[in-house]
Amino acid sequence: MEELELTSDQNLGQNSLPKMEQPSNSTEKPTVSFFGLFSAADKFDHLLMFLGLVGSCAHGSVFPVFFILFGNLIDSLGHLGSDTHQISSQVSKYSLDLVYLGLGIFVAGWIGVACWMQTGERQTARLRLKYLQSVLRKDMNFFDMEARDSNILFHISSDAILVQDAIGDKTGHAVRYLSQFFIGFVIGFKSVWQLTLLTLAVVPLMAVAGGTYTIIMSTLSEKGEAAYAEAGKVADEVISQIRTVYSFVGEEKAIEEYSKSLKKALKLGKKSGIAKGVGIGSTYGLLFCAWAMLLWYSSILVKRGDTNGAKAFTVIINVIFSGFALGQAAPNIAAISKGRAAAASILSMIETDSNRSTNLEDGIAMPKVSGQIEFRGVCFSYPSRNNMVFENLSFSIGAGKTFAVVGPSGSGKSTVISMVQRFYEPASGKILLDGHDLKTLELKWLRQQMGLVSQEPALFAATITDNILFGKEDASMDQIYEAAKAANVHSFVIQLPEGYHTQVGEGGTQLSGGQKQRIAIARAVLRNPKILLLDEATSALDAESELTVQQALEKIMENRTTIVVAHRLSTIRDVDTIIVLKNGQVVESGNHSELISKGGEYASMASLQVSEHVTDTSSKLSGTAGKSSFRELPSSQNAEVAARELKSNDDDLSPANFSPNPSIWELVKLNAPEWPYAVLGSVGAVMAGMEAPLFALGITHMLTAFYSPDMSKMKKEVQLVSLIFVAAAVVTVPIYILQHYFYTLMGERLITRVRLSMFSAILCNEIGWFDLDENSTGSLTSTLAADATLVRSTLADRLSTMVQNASLTVTAFVIGFSFSWRVSAVVIACFPLMIGASITEQLFLKGFGGDYRSYTKANAVAREAIVNIRTVASFGAEERIARQFASELNKPNKQVLLQGHISGIAYGASQFFSLCAFALGIWYASVVISRNESDFGHVMKSFMVLVMTSYAIAETIALTPDILKGSQALKSVFSILHRKTAMDPDDPTSKVITDIKGDVEFRHVSFKYPARPDTIIFEDLNLKVSAGKSLAVVGQSGSGKSTVISLILRFFDPISGTVLIDGYDVKTLNLKSLRRKIGLVQQEPALFSTTIYENIKYGNENASEIEIMKAAKAANAHGFISRMHEGYHTHVGDRGLQLSGGQKQRIAIARAILKDPSVLLLDEATSALDTASEKLVQEALDKLMEGRTTVLVAHRLSTVRDADSIAVLQHGRVVEVGSHNQLIGKPGGVYKQLVSLQQEKNRQL
Repeated sequence: MEELELTSDQNLGQNSLPKMEQPSNSTEKPTVSFFGLFSAADKFDHLLMFLGLVGSCAHGSVFPVFFILFGNLIDSLGHLGSDTHQISSQVSKYSLDLVYLGLGIFVAGWIGVACWMQTGERQTARLRLKYLQSVLRKDMNFFDMEARDSNILFHISSDAILVQDAIGDKTGHAVRYLSQFFIGFVIGFKSVWQLTLLTLAVVPLMAVAGGTYTIIMSTLSEKGEAAYAEAGKVADEVISQIRTVYSFVGEEKAIEEYSKSLKKALKLGKKSGIAKGVGIGSTYGLLFCAWAMLLWYSSILVKRGDTNGAKAFTVIINVIFSGFALGQAAPNIAAISKGRAAAASILSMIETDSNRSTNLEDGIAMPKVSGQIEFRGVCFSYPSRNNMVFENLSFSIGAGKTFAVVGPSGSGKSTVISMVQRFYEPASGKILLDGHDLKTLELKWLRQQMGLVSQEPALFAATITDNILFGKEDASMDQIYEAAKAANVHSFVIQLPEGYHTQVGEGGTQLSGGQKQRIAIARAVLRNPKILLLDEATSALDAESELTVQQALEKIMENRTTIVVAHRLSTIRDVDTIIVLKNGQVVESGNHSELISKGGEYASMASLQVSEHVTDTSSKLSGTAGKSSFRELPSSQNAEVAARELKSNDDDLSPANFSPNPSIWELVKLNAPEWPYAVLGSVGAVMAGMEAPLFALGITHMLTAFYSPDMSKMKKEVQLVSLIFVAAAVVTVPIYILQHYFYTLMGERLITRVRLSMFSAILCNEIGWFDLDENSTGSLTSTLAADATLVRSTLADRLSTMVQNASLTVTAFVIGFSFSWRVSAVVIACFPLMIGASITEQLFLKGFGGDYRSYTKANAVAREAIVNIRTVASFGAEERIARQFASELNKPNKQVLLQGHISGIAYGASQFFSLCAFALGIWYASVVISRNESDFGHVMKSFMVLVMTSYAIAETIALTPDILKGSQALKSVFSILHRKTAMDPDDPTSKVITDIKGDVEFRHVSFKYPARPDTIIFEDLNLKVSAGKSLAVVGQSGSGKSTVISLILRFFDPISGTVLIDGYDVKTLNLKSLRRKIGLVQQEPALFSTTIYENIKYGNENASEIEIMKAAKAANAHGFISRMHEGYHTHVGDRGLQLSGGQKQRIAIARAILKDPSVLLLDEATSALDTASEKLVQEALDKLMEGRTTVLVAHRLSTVRDADSIAVLQHGRVVEVGSHNQLIGKPGGVYKQLVSLQQEKNRQL
């Protein structure tokens, strides 16, 4: 098996792409042609497809041939009385022919399965790789306007699965069934053309009934899936932002929203139950009527001597099965159509590669770069927004000079950096590098000359070493160490258990914000760029780290062109040139001293920060600590450390302790409310099960009647059975409606109740439970969706099938043994072979392509690259990502060769053994007749009824994997439903509080996070803030500042000591009533995927529109909201991605203001705002703080200065406490030392 490589012959060339077939209707999706599906095939794939085509055609022809042989066998048995020896010899010969046919189907099945499976995997792997390569080459306009991350990932995962199914097994199945259809009808017309013609007239009626049923069920299923997807989105959003939900007591609202979506699905489920019953019942009813008519007409042909009974019987079966083959081909053809539509989505991305992508290799690469940059008359607006960002913007940056860009929020500071990297093109004007228009330069080369450090660093789910290597892929470890030391990374990395091999987690979640920022700086340092781009590069660092990193940056800035975007003007006072942007133009330009002396915009901005002179330093003391500590909850810790902690200290958190094997009684109780529906459904299932063996008995009775010498008797027998079949057709529809409506109702009600109960139970668990790796958002939402569905399938869908098949089996055994116990015993002895073959056939028909689990790692690589597309593009990592993606695709690609042959051999062998068992059974039937131990009629009735039963038993046994999955799902479900939370939010013994004064006290508190058992956060911590007073918490990174906030909200409980509110231990207070009195604003605000109005209203569901607008005005949010096209009804997007950081923060503040809390918790509430906005918001917060107890962790120190008291944390204790003036006046104090770190820098502003 060749590996997938990044070579030209492995990639689809532009000329090889199929032409898109545009839909005639605007609502239809564009597709590619059938042959366009195979556009990724190479020569070896063409060979595989040819062999697969031959195998599938041969496989399809086997069954029509089998029916000819089977007819000959029946005819021989029917005439066995005339010449026993001769007929027995004929039966033996035909039985042996069945064995030879089995060998043929073995070879055909093996070749067909193996070849289609292998080529499907190979071609789809190429499509996946080419798709990702094309996406990574797109310009940023594409990501801003046309693509959502989820849509791209859907194409690369789900759409690719559909294409793989279409290319692989679905094409093989379709060819097989179509060949069976055509060959079957050719044989039928050649044998008994009159009967074939009549049968041909009947088949379309059944096809129409089946097709109508399929369409209706598909429509209802799609609507149901959409409703469940909506519920899943609610669950995902709530669980991923559980701290925000808990702090705003949003559990009931979340459950209500989840319930609404589930009720939609329940209504659709009821409709699907009726549709299923009518559809299946009608199809079987038509089948009964068809057989009645065909057998009646066959009796006429037999009586006239135009054919014999066996030939008539086998022609009917052959033609009907051929018609069914066409029906079986239909879903495969439909899957191919879906694959064509999916391929269109994938190939259209590749097809537009030339006109919508940034060609990384086109253009010139200058032999030497000086670094002179010029914006000349640049006009620009983002494609997703109407307003102009730049209007005739002009400025120049000298080679090797440092250049700072400042201005209010939204003035376009970061846009300058984006345009220098050529993420966007100007609408007019030029951007020049050393006199060359950027458009004329090779893009890959251009970005190699630049190093970027952004405000929100994007790390990848790899080791620290691998993340730093993004700066320079071929760097040595010594170079990595040197860059890490320069960025102040080395000191904390060597303290980690795995050192530089530590996995940082998805998005760097295992690290604090400051640690992530320093790794991003090390990545840029390693790149050794000619042009350095710093977008708030030190904003996440505490004072001490910032000074160290700033010194390192100043070293690497020497002799390099550097563009700095900064809010804090202290970081840019030494740059060569500063420009001030406002309203899309440069309003001021000069160095720091010149701009201060002008007394203009820059001076005004500086004066706002000068007013925070000393205190601004103090705020930085807690910068990183505050930033990281709230995030440094157990979810951000190494999974192995968490596991050790859980085993040693927190076994009660593990769901394994709450997942015993559910007993039968528990299952009964789980489904108890639905058992009346189950009883009614079972009545229908029992009657439906009895129909099949009675149907086989009726057909066989007619068949034996055809060999009766008394024609009048034959006529009466046929008429009687035909009338019985018509009567059965009439009752079949209500029987199946009874079965499927009530079982579906049972299942839908069960899954609705289970999902709602699970979701409610999840929202009762403490925060520590969510921080376990096995309780991640993805795991829990998957459990809610997949596991709940499996429970429904196990207790409802599967039960229906099992009851029906149990009824069928009992009925068949009674009939079989009553007619010929000898033949019945032999047929039952052959059951293992026939059942095994049938199970393999059913599993095979489910398909072998498209197991999404095989591509989990590859999809994860793609997801990270797409989510962090700007980082990937900035560091020119497109090829690196593509190589990593190809490597992950090669793993399932290598497995598929062996898997394909195993599947092919297993399937071929199962079909071979099935025919051998059939041959043995029919041969023994001839022996029984020849010995006069039974007659032809009795033997055939026993044989046919029990053969049909083997397929029903196989269907039941084939359910075993699903039942086992359901059993595992039940464990998962019960582990959630049975778990006793450590913090019951509705504890009936707890004290409900309606109002609090706001006295907060930590009394001898000791605490450590469950995921960090070796790290004591607090040791005998004592803190107190009186009602209506403010307390600022400062300290070094990791000192536990934000942990104070978490303990007040009772996200965690202390190991020892007590946290008191108004003198009450918070453990004794009702959790929800406590949190209703507390308002929280975090540094990284969590918004929900709804409108701005609804996000603010989350603070108080009973608030009026006037109150909401008032809160927005107080938070300085009303202005920018009003300027939006849809105002307060603007949708903020997933996680608020449609808004800037400052806008999100102001909405979060408005939400807290609307809550009107007694205790206010501010965790760097203004850190995302520029100076002007912060001043306005701080004024609003100052008003909000009046008369309220406030605990704040501050990035900006104006709030620290004005706090009634300041507590300095160090080594898990309060080492100093007092007002700002008291602490500043304390000689040698920790607070004073921290303040002095930035004293020098602030003095010069």
